[in-house]
Amino acid sequence: MQRTRLAVTLTLALLMALTAASIASAAVPTDTSALREAVTVEGILEHERSFQEIADANGGTRASGTPGYDASAAYVAERLREAGYEVTLQPFTFPFFQELEPTTFAQTAPSEKTYQNGEDFAIMEYSGSGTVTDTPVVPTSDVQIPPGAEANSSTSGCEASDFPAETDGSVALIQRGTCSFAQKAQNAEAAGAVAAIIFNEGQEGRTEVLNGTLGGPGVSIPVIGTTFAVGEELYSAPGARVSISASTLSEERQTSNVIAETPTGRSDRVTFVGAHLDSVPEGPGINDNGSGSAAILEVAEEISELNIKPRNKVRFAFWGAEESGLLGAEHYVSGLSKSERKNIAVYLNFDMVGSPNYVRFVYDGDGSDTPQSGPNGSAQIERVFNAYFASQGLATDPTAFDGRSDYGPFIAVGIPAGGLFTGAEGIKTEEQASVYGGVAGLAYDPCYHQPCDSMTPVEDGANADDYEALEAEYDLAGNLNTRALDEMSDAIAHATLTFAQTTSAVNGTAKGNGTPTSSFEFKGAHRQR
Repeated sequence: MQRTRLAVTLTLALLMALTAASIASAAVPTDTSALREAVTVEGILEHERSFQEIADANGGTRASGTPGYDASAAYVAERLREAGYEVTLQPFTFPFFQELEPTTFAQTAPSEKTYQNGEDFAIMEYSGSGTVTDTPVVPTSDVQIPPGAEANSSTSGCEASDFPAETDGSVALIQRGTCSFAQKAQNAEAAGAVAAIIFNEGQEGRTEVLNGTLGGPGVSIPVIGTTFAVGEELYSAPGARVSISASTLSEERQTSNVIAETPTGRSDRVTFVGAHLDSVPEGPGINDNGSGSAAILEVAEEISELNIKPRNKVRFAFWGAEESGLLGAEHYVSGLSKSERKNIAVYLNFDMVGSPNYVRFVYDGDGSDTPQSGPNGSAQIERVFNAYFASQGLATDPTAFDGRSDYGPFIAVGIPAGGLFTGAEGIKTEEQASVYGGVAGLAYDPCYHQPCDSMTPVEDGANADDYEALEAEYDLAGNLNTRALDEMSDAIAHATLTFAQTTSAVNGTAKGNGTPTSSFEFKGAHRQR
């Protein structure tokens, strides 16, 4: 009996020791110092200068569906092939939209007033073209002024019967509400409207310029979104008349994702690293998102240069048509089988990592500070980033999975996700400026979605004074903050290699989760309704 108890005790002790050793092995931090040292700002800027040259040679843009994007994809694919990666170009068709000339909008009666593009109104994505001059404004039925107590309570424009006979040959005035902008615009066009104005609904948080999308080509008349104030003004003005001029291109085009994978490593525990490669049509997109693309391309090349053999396969994606609604990532994820989804251990997303007035934002994987958590395993990704920055004495702020970048389709099917972001059109607070430096009250990226998102120093125009203030503190390379690039690219390298070498899955199972997260809502770059 005593010998049996002793044998059992020794066996249990041995098993506990082996288990502890196994856990320790899986938890031992990976030494990423060599990779971080190899990844340099100059290496990233080399790629950024190439993106700028491509944009300069192709009408100032690298938007999906344009020669500038195709050249960017060819450049990235060539560099990755030279580095020894297995590279695939994944083509797909998507709805392309471009505003060819600035849209104009003015009230001509009962008083004259010119509205400001971007402040009072914005062209709806996939709007048609046309010019209307001194044309009557006809409101739909069901407009609620003052607005209802609850958002999405107005049914204005959602039914054909909402449009009176006078709509034919006039400009339809429609309030945001229960149905999609596309449905409202299609009903307006069917009623004979020569243009449509869709104004914000008016409740708290729904008064600003309505930057919306019609979802795809199909509406031929001009459609603009406005503030609630503009809509209220036109609705309340007897005999209101307006002029609108819009020149747009809306059609189906082809683009592609660039996918590259290490030739070695476990294929059932893939570390997936992604960034969107396309810019908006308005500019070369050097920060949005040349910075993310250039950073992960530099990391990929240095992994190869150092001859790192990852324990788990590393897959890099350079997404197309993100600016049209995450379409490249959505196309890729929708084509994955259930087993292929489960084989992706983590998805790491890097969309804007060089913002001039930056903050070190880390996606809030556990939802402790923001409304939306990621799938099981996302909290571990967040912890890896936060622990790394803490080890460097660098503060971080949480940022939400708000549906505006390519992690969205991955989260929707249950794949753990995380990543970094340095800020877009949001405004830096006094508290953030005290921690990160920079200018409080100024956008994180004052050139967001503008032609000045380039490698050219901002010395003229409305943003010149802002950049002069930033240059007094930071080393800027055009619209890029090199300090941000340095800090964020090191964190990208650290997390990529950490997950590439891990011996356990982030969610505590042998493989990724792959369970759909039905509560996730895509928001993209434009509102749908």
